[in-house]
Amino acid sequence: MDDLKAIAGRLLNQEILAAEPAAGGGNNRVYRVTTEGGAYALKFYPPQEEDKRDRLGQEFAALEFMAANGIDCVPKPIAADKDLCCGVYEWIAGAPVGGPDEGDIDAMTALAARLAELSGAPGTEDLAPASAHCFSGVAVTQQLNQRLRRLGEAGRDNDALNRFLKDNFRPRLEALAGRAKGFEADLAPGHRTLSPSDFGFHNALKRNTGGIVFLDFEYFGWDDPVKMISDVLWHPGSNLAPALGEKFRKDAGKIFEARDDGFAARFDALYPLFGMIWCLILLNEFLPERWRRRVAAGNTTDAAGAQARQLQAAEDLLQKIEHA
Repeated sequence: MDDLKAIAGRLLNQEILAAEPAAGGGNNRVYRVTTEGGAYALKFYPPQEEDKRDRLGQEFAALEFMAANGIDCVPKPIAADKDLCCGVYEWIAGAPVGGPDEGDIDAMTALAARLAELSGAPGTEDLAPASAHCFSGVAVTQQLNQRLRRLGEAGRDNDALNRFLKDNFRPRLEALAGRAKGFEADLAPGHRTLSPSDFGFHNALKRNTGGIVFLDFEYFGWDDPVKMISDVLWHPGSNLAPALGEKFRKDAGKIFEARDDGFAARFDALYPLFGMIWCLILLNEFLPERWRRRVAAGNTTDAAGAQARQLQAAEDLLQKIEHA
């Protein structure tokens, strides 16, 4: 921990009294560092040699932009070191959102609405597209095919994975593929929104002092609001009750229907395809580079067990898509 304390001390220009592991995401290492003035979060990201996306730059820029525009339901950015792939942020003292209620949905919708309002604000021209953004039906299809091809290559010797892809996933994808037709052109910039991207209560805490704080903005950026809403509803970590999911769909949808006549038709067409993408995301544990990242972040070393669980989760999600 001495190295961690030295890094945090240099970034904060303060003496670090303690540094201890905190719960982090599947790809990052997060530590709680304590000074006389309080606690901070020290977050390490995967090196860009492993992942070409600039997760640190994306998250830090997003939080700086939101702080500059008065959004206080996210952590404040403090300092960053690009060479070490780490950033220091406000420490949020709180607890996971165990069972979200309508008020929590309102808080999530309020953040989506505020980001939509800020789409033309100064500084937005410097913000990049969201990670895995989809500005057209063509992009949705391309992302599905790329993920499917990569999984097929990585798991060619895994009988269970190959059976699922061949017998279950591919037939369903073929049945849904036509939904992307008619959306070949890129979405007009005025119809895009700033999206947290990995948005939901799996990345949120309820402050001990009250109110929800949303976390993890390393995929933040410009995207189709249809994808933003779909991702919230399909994300396995959201675990929203049907009534709450429908409330978010309707309330968030109204924000974008008011300025985009094509929003409703695009949502109806593409929503199941984004669910199919999530089926493949659930299978990332079969990708060697993704698994190495999980282990480096300290999550688990039981690859076979994790793969079996994720394959079952993908099968369950595919069933939901068939009945959506």
